[in-house]
Amino acid sequence: MKGESLGAFEELVLRAVEALADTAYGANLQRVLEREARRVVSLGAVHTALERLEAKGWVQSFDAAPTRERGGRRRRVFRPTAAGRRAIRGAEVLRQRLSALRAGARY
Repeated sequence: MKGESLGAFEELVLRAVEALADTAYGANLQRVLEREARRVVSLGAVHTALERLEAKGWVQSFDAAPTRERGGRRRRVFRPTAAGRRAIRGAEVLRQRLSALRAGARY
């Protein structure tokens, strides 16, 4: 089902959220994804992916403490849920199965 599947960009965002822990907020995710994926990533695309992941129950958000560099505004920080971690592991299993096909395994 489309609504329950993990898209390629969503997977990158979800993996970045998991890796960044309590520093997984929009602009930081954008910087990390651009650096690691070596491609241009718009902040809007990151926020859209985060909204989809949250709607699927794969990430949760919370407001971090206000910061001086943000003029006293709070950041919205994301964390993967248990279901999100399972989605990442499921994507890894699928990749391994597909790689095994390339190696000659039959199903």
